[in-house]
Formats: sequence, structure tokens, C-alpha cells
Amino acid sequence: MNAPLLVTGGTGTIGSRVVPLLRAAGRDLRILSRHPRQDEPGIQHVEGNTVTGAGLAAALDGVEVVLHLAGGAKGDDVAARAISAAARTAGVRHLVLISVVGADRMPIGYFRAKAEAERVIADSGLPWTVLRAAQLHDFVLPIVAGMAKLPLLPTPGGLRFEPVHGDEVAARLAELALGDPAGRVADIAGPEVLGIRELAAAYAEANGRRRRPGLPVRIPGGVGRAYRAGENLAADGALRGERTWEAFLRQQLAANRSPVRS
Repeated sequence: MNAPLLVTGGTGTIGSRVVPLLRAAGRDLRILSRHPRQDEPGIQHVEGNTVTGAGLAAALDGVEVVLHLAGGAKGDDVAARAISAAARTAGVRHLVLISVVGADRMPIGYFRAKAEAERVIADSGLPWTVLRAAQLHDFVLPIVAGMAKLPLLPTPGGLRFEPVHGDEVAARLAELALGDPAGRVADIAGPEVLGIRELAAAYAEANGRRRRPGLPVRIPGGVGRAYRAGENLAADGALRGERTWEAFLRQQLAANRSPVRS
């Protein structure tokens, strides 16, 4: 029996994709969540909270690698401190963190918390790896779906995304968790840079709907300037996925999950 690999957020959008890959590689897993599920062969579910630190000591007992995927709108920096402190006490040999592209450049609280989480992990004294990922197709979908319901499509100037498929991010994370600590690795992003108008046009076509007339809007202040400068986009040398936004929408339809549903 090998030392279990702990995954936080293992039942989430990315975690649920990573776990099967790690199991296929022969790793025993321990999944930390606030509402644990029933154990499965090779997978132990444990209760804990990455923000408060509750349950972390027990969850990390005997663990050599931690894949920290749990996150939310707030508290990612706090969770990173709790995880790194508990991992250091437990003698973890490799701490892997998922972050977001542009974490240190975007003047938004969510991005700033991600940047601080990166700093905490890097300063933890543990061997570490950090992967920054662009927005998943799954996260862009409800934004576009919501806008598609409006009579006019808001089109903020300069607002662009590089949506990436969750399976491709999961594959990269599994590779990193099974490998040696590598520090800050190349960002991962989708194959296209798309504005709201392009995202919405593909969405409308996939649903057989007419395109909505655009309503130009301007994002004010520093946030607007950062988006117009492309600070949320991946840097040169990023790893690019192959699955496009249109391919993702077709996949949703083929799986009988209409993209109309957010």
C-alpha cells in the first residue's frame, strides 16, 4: 500500500476529474471535504476545513503529497496558511497548488488572495509546485448563459478570456502531483483568446438562437485598465490546451446537457 496522496477539493469541478487520473496511476487517495462521502476502493474520504484548519492534522497523517484544489470566492490565502502549516508539521514532501492566471496582476480581491496563497506556499519551507490556470469552460458558461438572456448583450471593451477545458487542467495537475516539485510552472490556458461577443456568438449558434445586439460598456477604474491590458491572460510560454470553446459547447449538447442551462 502506497502513502496516500491528499486532495483538497477532490469532489469539485477540477478535483472530480483529477481523482480518477491519480487512481488510474495506482495512487491511494485521501479526499478532504467538509461533507465527506462514502469511501471507495483506494479512496478514503475525510472531514476537514481548509480555512479553519479543522481536521487537517488527521487528514495529513502519513501523507507525502498534497494537491490543494479547494478554493472559493474568499479565503484562499487563509486556507493556504492552514494547509502549509499542517503539511509542514506532518512532514509532507510535496505541496501542489492550483492558482489563476494573472494572480499577481489583477487588482481584484479574488486574484489578490490567490497571489497571497502562492506566496504562502512558496515560503512554507516545503517543496512545492504552483500551476496557474485560465478560466475553465465550466466557469465561463454560466456568465455567457446569463448574458444571453438579456435583450442586449453587454460587450465590455477589452474583456477577453482564454477558456480551457477542465480535463486538460486535470491532466496537467495529475502529472505535476505525480512528479517532483517544480516551483512555478508554465501557465495553462485554452487555445483561443475570445471576447464576450465571440463567446456569446458561439453559444447562440450552439443553441440555434439568434445573436443578441451588442451594448458597448466600459469597465471603469483599475480593473478595467487591467482587463484592457490583458493582465488576466496567460504569459508567453504558456501551455495551451487543444479543446476550443465551440468543442466544449458541442460536448455539452452531446451529453444531453444543453449549454442553455447555466
